[in-house]
Amino acid sequence: MQSVFASFRRLPGAVLTCAAVFGAAVSIAPVAAQAPASSFPDKPLRIVVTFTTGGAPDILARILSEKMSASWGQPVVVDNKPGAGGNPGADFVAKSPADGYTVVVGTVGTHSINPALYSKMPYDAVKDFAPITLLATTPNMLVINNDVPAKNLKDFIALGKKEGKMTFASSGSGTSIHVSGELFKTMTGIDMVHVPYKGRATAIPDVLGGRVTMMFDNMPSSLALVREGKLRALGVTSAQRSPAAPEIPTIAESGLPGFDAVSWFALFAPTGTPKPIVDKWATEVRRVLKLPDVAKRLADNGLEPVGSTPEELAAYQRAEITKWAKVVKDSGAKAD
Repeated sequence: MQSVFASFRRLPGAVLTCAAVFGAAVSIAPVAAQAPASSFPDKPLRIVVTFTTGGAPDILARILSEKMSASWGQPVVVDNKPGAGGNPGADFVAKSPADGYTVVVGTVGTHSINPALYSKMPYDAVKDFAPITLLATTPNMLVINNDVPAKNLKDFIALGKKEGKMTFASSGSGTSIHVSGELFKTMTGIDMVHVPYKGRATAIPDVLGGRVTMMFDNMPSSLALVREGKLRALGVTSAQRSPAAPEIPTIAESGLPGFDAVSWFALFAPTGTPKPIVDKWATEVRRVLKLPDVAKRLADNGLEPVGSTPEELAAYQRAEITKWAKVVKDSGAKAD
């Protein structure tokens, strides 16, 4: 976490002051009423997750829902809107009223990678959102079926070059899981075919069954399967080993120096949300992330909590957009 904060401090950036909106009985008006922050919230709130249940964004949203429903005295509902690399869910929030009642758990895919990967985007990842806070980061983990005859990354790369073609699964085009595979393909020179699924829940069974060769899955999703011996982990995509699984080497140290592809998850509101409400969200989320039981739950799932300011998230997002645009260009990957 400290390394992530250190990178924030070095990055200049101005925040786009906005927040998100919703309520079970809220009308979809183009311009939201500017409710004072002192009375916010006075009705139910919604956190949109752009992927299916069970993954890292969903885990984070449900922790926030539990803790903030109690502290704010209003229901905080988790609303999963998966599909198309997370674009429909993010677009839903971008077009929601800017009153602070609807926010989205944005990902490195929806808010950094997809603008470079998709030729037509339904939203602008920067202009249409108000950054609130960076929630957490996690490495992806290269996992393979136990029947693949490779005990480590070097063996796996040699096998790939010998066999000539491999397949890699992802939870959808534009995700960090997808682009991690494209980066691996570029750096190793292995002929690999991307097989996108509609979420990890449908991808993982095919990895377990050997119908696809490998997958770069978010650590929170696959770590339990690795520890149960159902999948084999060959490496993590971060520059350093994960405290959640220090026994798993990094891909960089295992034969691909410079390989670094960390997933991140952040809270965004629609642009135009009043800054006092954005700040109220950011302050409360940072409080939740510091709770001892929350820190333990996140660590057990391989998630490293951050809790940035809105300004720090804005700067970090811009740097990530630049980074991933180059990766996508170099790989030649396209989602449509």
